[in-house]
Amino acid sequence: METHVNLHIVDYLIIAVTFILSLGVGFWFSRKQKDTKNYFTAKGSLPSWAIGISILATLISSVTFLAYPGEGFSSNWIRLVQGMMVPIVLVFFIGFVVPLFRRVIGLSAYEYFEKRFGVLARIYSSLAFVLTHFSKMGTVFFLISLALSKMVGVDTTTIIWVIGVVIIILTMLGGIEAVIWLDVIQGLLLIVGGIIALLIILFTPEGGPVAVWNVAMESGRIGFGPFDWDFVNLTFWVMVINGVFYAIQKYGTDQTIVQRYLTARSDKDAVKASLTGVLLSVPVWALFMFIGTALFSYYKLTGNTLPPDIRTDAVFPLFIMNHLPVGVVGIIISALIAAAVSSLDSDLNCLSAICVEDYYMRLKPKTTEKTKLFVSKLFVVLAGIGAIGVALFYVKVGGTAGVLSIVFTLYAIFSGGIAGMFLLGIFSKRANRQGLNIGIIMSVIFTAYAVLTSTPFDIGGQSTLLIDMGGLNFAHHKYMIGVYSHVVLFVFGYVGSLFFKTEQSEDEIKSLTYYGYLELKRKKRI
Repeated sequence: METHVNLHIVDYLIIAVTFILSLGVGFWFSRKQKDTKNYFTAKGSLPSWAIGISILATLISSVTFLAYPGEGFSSNWIRLVQGMMVPIVLVFFIGFVVPLFRRVIGLSAYEYFEKRFGVLARIYSSLAFVLTHFSKMGTVFFLISLALSKMVGVDTTTIIWVIGVVIIILTMLGGIEAVIWLDVIQGLLLIVGGIIALLIILFTPEGGPVAVWNVAMESGRIGFGPFDWDFVNLTFWVMVINGVFYAIQKYGTDQTIVQRYLTARSDKDAVKASLTGVLLSVPVWALFMFIGTALFSYYKLTGNTLPPDIRTDAVFPLFIMNHLPVGVVGIIISALIAAAVSSLDSDLNCLSAICVEDYYMRLKPKTTEKTKLFVSKLFVVLAGIGAIGVALFYVKVGGTAGVLSIVFTLYAIFSGGIAGMFLLGIFSKRANRQGLNIGIIMSVIFTAYAVLTSTPFDIGGQSTLLIDMGGLNFAHHKYMIGVYSHVVLFVFGYVGSLFFKTEQSEDEIKSLTYYGYLELKRKKRI
């Protein structure tokens, strides 16, 4: 069965409106961008509900829209476990992390690490953010363009450039305020699109939702196992542990989230926004994972056939094009585009913030506000072009299989122990700069060892390890690399600190830790 590419004029109009609306929002808010405080934090003037939906839209992307249905179609819900851990972890620490960051940092989340541990900690953590998000942005660009090229009959490279240019323009012009309000629209569009698609999938086959559920159960598509206590294979416990550290890193050290704390009117609003975002995200992740599960049952029940060589993340786009009515196709494709835009515009704005605050202002501390704003917009353009370049590289090498798996793996590798650094800074008053630097070195050495002894590279047409240590090769699942890197940094950072005298005063350290928060709370200053 072939995917048709002759969209109805109604569908094209809906898609065109999506692009026009996105650019319109960018131009509308461009009038307010007079300084970097407004450009990056909206001067702390945005309502909590809008920030919460923006966090939702940032956490989801075309990876959610395509890769999650692909996983639900081909396997069970084990990769949903990571996201399910986020609200559980968040309940325990978001209440003191938000006031701490709003009190301590100006813009960059990594300013906290410099105040706590020195310049190296700031540079290392901000560089980890840049690497992580460039790899993510390139994957998102590639995924959406690959899907859309088959759906609308335009080549992948052209779509990458069109969407990339639109995102660069709206982000460069409108700043964080345009990003957040556009995220609100796009986040709602994504949810509506997903619900419409799921309802059609559930009620089209004979027997309806009950039949869909029964087929999925009988085929082992519903569940979170295997539950073996095994870190070598992909198991429930691997995803649980991975999810815990993902939650800590995302909400404690990720600029795309931390920067949104600063756009809220108060600490209370920022906390409320964070909880809103994550509590909405888990159901949306589950929605798209279940779409894949329902699609598996749909094709079993209806007898419709799929191409034998189809990629699992292409099943949902094929269904959209072949089985949805006119107008609905346009809405779903617009939702797919919105999913990518809402994630990528946030990444561009935050990457610009990091480049300006952590690097440019260190080299040019006396820059005028006008020049700083110009440089901020320039970094948006450069970051956007860089992300487009990564996506074009994917196209050149022929794409990649198992996109969700690769995204998780890259996140694990580039996370570089940052969650361990965050935990060390927040909960240990004894940890110091010298000890932390030892922890960073050991974490880098471990990550290099784990990647090089476990990840095959294509050399001369053959897949081989760059370093083969036999029985000493890293043998656990690749998702555990990120987990262990956090633990290594925390342990070596703490133990190393015991051999050096702390340079900061006790009061200075306390103000940067959980214990300072408790003291302020007792004095009712928070």
